[in-house]
Amino acid sequence: MPGEMRSFTDSALRITPNAAFEYLAKAKALERQGRKVLHFEIGEPNFDTPDHIKDAAVKALRERRTRYVNSNGILELREAICEEVERTRGFRPEPDQVLVTPGGNPIIYYLVTCVADQRHNIALQDPMFLTYLTVLQCSGVKGNLVRLKEENEFRLDPDDLEKALDEKTRLIIVNSPSNPTGGVMTKAEIERVAEIAEERDVYLLSDEVYSKMTYDRKHHSAAIRDECKERTILLDGFSKSYAMTGWRLGYAVGPRDVIEKMTRILEATVSCVPEFVQHGGIAALKGPQFVDKMMETFRERRDILVNGLNRIPKLSCVMPQGAFYAFPNITKTGMDSRQFADFAIEKLGIALLPGTGFGPSGEGYIRLSYATSIETIEEALERLQTGLE
Repeated sequence: MPGEMRSFTDSALRITPNAAFEYLAKAKALERQGRKVLHFEIGEPNFDTPDHIKDAAVKALRERRTRYVNSNGILELREAICEEVERTRGFRPEPDQVLVTPGGNPIIYYLVTCVADQRHNIALQDPMFLTYLTVLQCSGVKGNLVRLKEENEFRLDPDDLEKALDEKTRLIIVNSPSNPTGGVMTKAEIERVAEIAEERDVYLLSDEVYSKMTYDRKHHSAAIRDECKERTILLDGFSKSYAMTGWRLGYAVGPRDVIEKMTRILEATVSCVPEFVQHGGIAALKGPQFVDKMMETFRERRDILVNGLNRIPKLSCVMPQGAFYAFPNITKTGMDSRQFADFAIEKLGIALLPGTGFGPSGEGYIRLSYATSIETIEEALERLQTGLE
């Protein structure tokens, strides 16, 4: 009837705000009031995209590479991705196993849409990357959550994963190195997860966006077992390792039939990734690599932050082995995760994220991204020390 309030779908009503952007907005509001806010909420490297990558994209623009291209990505980039996978994982997929996407996030939605519906469930870690949670909410697919244990350095335990599977499970998602915890699974753990997926005949999404960002433990890929030909879908991208967050460029490697179906969704929603952006990706993969130098800086920041957190009474923090996140335990403060995050931003001027933004098992924890300067880290530690006294 005219004037009657329009209602939303169940999917729309299930979606909750992204904690990272929620606290970024709070921080920006305080800054507009003249407050100085220390930013630890957004997960992006504070390095500039290397010049050779930018130059390649500019050159492509000058050459008028601004038209529609194949929805699955230009062949030159897909071939470069095949070379990258061979170099870093030890097997070489074919170009028709590759899908180039506008960032890594859409891959999660495309895959879930293709292989699961509300009759099914997905087994995945908790705490988890924010987008996993949103895709579950949007799709209505049930999540069988596997708690990551602090005493296990937040590594997914294959035994716990196996207990979470049932006859309705269609997909396992594994993320190592992990966001938000920085946990890095061992080779034996990764191999066992891939073996479980094969035994149970389910798909396996191996989210390896932080694969090049490890410290003392080498990254291992679950995709090696079937070389992405039967059930494994490898997710990777350019945002973190190449400081290209705003470029929105990612890729999936998987079985041909799965990639073909995911391509149909991409072409219906975004048509294609801009060609000039893809030329930046080619330059990133084929040009000078600077991630090792970036990780030297992150290691220094990590050590200062984590050691500093562990010196503050009522806080404790496992040393992360990958990515650039710390996930300290705040239970001794008497505050829950959201109370602590609100206290930090409102009273101390520190923007960080509540652990519950990453799933129910995040209660009792907070996440800090140490993609910031050492000076900012040291000032935040001083504010926390004083504020918690």
